Amino acid sequence: MKRFGLVLLAVMALVVAARPASAQSIRWGVGAGLLMPMGDYGDFDKMGYTGAVGGTYQLPGGVGIRADFSYGTTSEKSGVAAHSTKLMGGMASVVYAFGTAGPKPYVTGGLGYYNIKIDELDVSESKVAFGFGGGVSFPLGTGGNRLFAETRYTSVSTDGSATTFLPLVVGISFGK
Repeated sequence: MKRFGLVLLAVMALVVAARPASAQSIRWGVGAGLLMPMGDYGDFDKMGYTGAVGGTYQLPGGVGIRADFSYGTTSEKSGVAAHSTKLMGGMASVVYAFGTAGPKPYVTGGLGYYNIKIDELDVSESKVAFGFGGGVSFPLGTGGNRLFAETRYTSVSTDGSATTFLPLVVGISFGK
């Protein structure tokens, strides 16, 4: 998991270094919200919370390349063996924003790598994931900051059935 994070940071650094400093357009963001387990995961765990940080490298025409890191946790539903589930991972995505001013709806999709750990059962798996979703961002004054709300269906290829979840995140992004 540590190697994946280092590789993700290295790729972002290479993308940023590939263009002159005056032409760079990166939006950094931080958000938090609810984590809704789905499928088999939803049969055992109730809703939890999640947090995320990331950056989007803006390309012309509303397209962006995003790298983000997220952490979430859920706990058992009553009547199921006592446990807590922790999800930690990163994703590289393509983002497409509609419009040039005001509220901007956007769609996103990408691939990532997540570690799923069930504490009390001493189970841990690190696997490839994919996700797709969308959101909307709203301008906050004239400084370029934006408030966003988004969701992304995420599926981690864990043994047996996939671990699927839907984070509902609200946050703020900074940059051009």
